[in-house]
Amino acid sequence: MSHRKKDTDYLAISARIRAMENKLLTRERMDRMIEARDSAEAMKLLAECGYDDAAGLDEALARARAGVFKDMEQGAPDPRLVEVFQIKYDYHNAKTILKAQAQGADPERLLLFGGRYAPAPLWERWQKEALSGVSETFRRGMEQAKAALDEGGDPQKADLILDRACYGEMAQLARELESPFLQGYVRLAVDVANLRTAVRVARMGREGEFLRQVLLPGGNVSEQAIASARGDALGEVFRSGPLAQAAGLGAKLAQPGGGPLTAFERECDDALTAYLAAARRIPFGEETVIGYLYAKELEFTAIRAIFAGRAAGLDGDTIRSRLRETYV
Repeated sequence: MSHRKKDTDYLAISARIRAMENKLLTRERMDRMIEARDSAEAMKLLAECGYDDAAGLDEALARARAGVFKDMEQGAPDPRLVEVFQIKYDYHNAKTILKAQAQGADPERLLLFGGRYAPAPLWERWQKEALSGVSETFRRGMEQAKAALDEGGDPQKADLILDRACYGEMAQLARELESPFLQGYVRLAVDVANLRTAVRVARMGREGEFLRQVLLPGGNVSEQAIASARGDALGEVFRSGPLAQAAGLGAKLAQPGGGPLTAFERECDDALTAYLAAARRIPFGEETVIGYLYAKELEFTAIRAIFAGRAAGLDGDTIRSRLRETYV
């Protein structure tokens, strides 16, 4: 029997999200932040979007992320929708813990809040070899990744194990939620990851069997199709889908010395945004929650890019060239 929530169960939260979208970071607000006289003025502009401008940037973003996740968990008819966007923080922390442990370092400073599992207890339980309270897929992924590091010290292999587990958990959760929209997002996210990998591997001159080993399963485009295409043929493999433009650009860059990947990376992210922004055309339903959660993640990334660019002394046009399309 299906336990999927009905679209009408989302009427109240959808109406509230539509109101909250008015505070999302628009291109105009980004421009004002880029052109602000100093960081203090830029931080004050964040207050217009509901951030705590009295805190430092990292703290303001951490509080905002925690607030969004808590709000959606409490307001959404099915709180598991939030987990799809929390999973990546857990796997970031898993990678950080394993690499720090291999180097005999303390990972705490690099651990991120926002996942399903609090960072400090996760590190503590892992050290004690008592990793309880986590999903079986996550636990097994960490153990397999550690074994890979212990056997050959290859961090790339360990990362691949954890990436497979991460996208696998996202896909499983989307299936359990019986959400076609969410399942489509996860498949497209896998395609984006695989396209990026294919371009980078081609630039390294290591296609063929190596590429087959590092591609992720579960996308719209099969690993076989991607691995069989030479770097300059990637555009053909993705030509009928939402990544057509990104793949065409990637194909031109998929050779050693092919130029910077900035525009290609932006096109990949913009394809994901275009897919999820379709939620704004749906009056109510799980799509509004999924779209809003993605919009906030996009916003956090844009804010970091702006402040990092300002700190590096980059001019406004250079900072703008690194920003992705906005959700609103």
